[in-house]
Amino acid sequence: MNAGKTLFAQLMDFLPWSTFARIVSRYGGDRRVRALSCAEQYRAMAFAQLTYRESLRDIETCLSVQPSKLYGMGFREPVRRSTLADANEGRDWRIHAELAQRLIAQTRKLYAEEDLGLDLASTVYALDSTTIDLCLAVFPWAHFRTTKAAVKMHTLLDLRGSIPSFIHISDGKLHDVHALDLLLPEPGAVYVMDRGYVDFARLHRLHHLGAFFVTRAKSNMDAHRVYSAPSDRIIGIICDQTIALNGHYTSQHYPDHLRRIRFHDRETTKTLIFLTNNFTIPAATICALYKSRWQVELFFKWIKQHLRIKWFFGTSENAVKTQIWIAVSVYVLVAIVRKRLNLDTSLYTLLQILSVTLFEKIPIDQALARDDSKCIASQITNQLNLFAY
Repeated sequence: MNAGKTLFAQLMDFLPWSTFARIVSRYGGDRRVRALSCAEQYRAMAFAQLTYRESLRDIETCLSVQPSKLYGMGFREPVRRSTLADANEGRDWRIHAELAQRLIAQTRKLYAEEDLGLDLASTVYALDSTTIDLCLAVFPWAHFRTTKAAVKMHTLLDLRGSIPSFIHISDGKLHDVHALDLLLPEPGAVYVMDRGYVDFARLHRLHHLGAFFVTRAKSNMDAHRVYSAPSDRIIGIICDQTIALNGHYTSQHYPDHLRRIRFHDRETTKTLIFLTNNFTIPAATICALYKSRWQVELFFKWIKQHLRIKWFFGTSENAVKTQIWIAVSVYVLVAIVRKRLNLDTSLYTLLQILSVTLFEKIPIDQALARDDSKCIASQITNQLNLFAY
């Protein structure tokens, strides 16, 4: 079935191209386009992500060295850097954002049965953001500080498989807490956040809509104890209390009771205070849930290290968002391939294999399931791995 197809073409076959065509039509992406359709633009940018290209000239040069294979990879004519630059500047970034969201929906179904390591049936999300620094002279639209530009990538990560279920890209000045206004809370799900998201009006909205949250209390929180539940100091639970807020405004913003857990972490010797609206699961599980929030930090570090979202091929807001969304879709696409081919290899190793074999004409399952993939992984030290076993 894959005879004569390059690995790149086989990888692209996992994309829902009919859905992509409908998205392109909805936004008029290919209207009056004579060269480099939206599909070819996506392929060129995905190739850049998979092979770690550093510039538009780099993309053009690498694709031009294999002219006989370009047609089979989905390109109807050679890719020119000026044409690709114009496409990134002018084609609506929402085309690639919608495609990424469709892939995310597929991936979450594939990873729905992943073990969280906790005795918990609910979906658990970690909410956080990462800042991508930019040059103010080159990206004047990305407001951040007086002498600095940046964009923020607000991400809601499904911890079953480390799949981003929600992403919002803003300028650097948008405070993290505003991301809560963009979410559509899922009843019964648990949202794990750091102290930057403590806004009692917004947290009460989550509570009112049937969702649970786990976060850390700020040092100046004014509250009084209503009830104390038994605690287990052997495992570090100093107290497990039901509290009510005292502040004039905070008590109006969150009129219901909260659960406060004081936990002593023996590894770091720190004492942490957690807040949640879930009164049923054990206190130790609440502490473990907050610890699992580290997965979103790992996700940010991983994509910055292994995908092209720190150096951009264009300077406009549209070009930057296009590149970020295509990078996210490539990450999710490789995760889909990994699951559908039942591979035990880490996502990092799969990307390393693909980066040097995209022009090869061998079945993709054989290429990615090679025994020498372990050798590739063993040669890399001090690397961040997601989906590692």
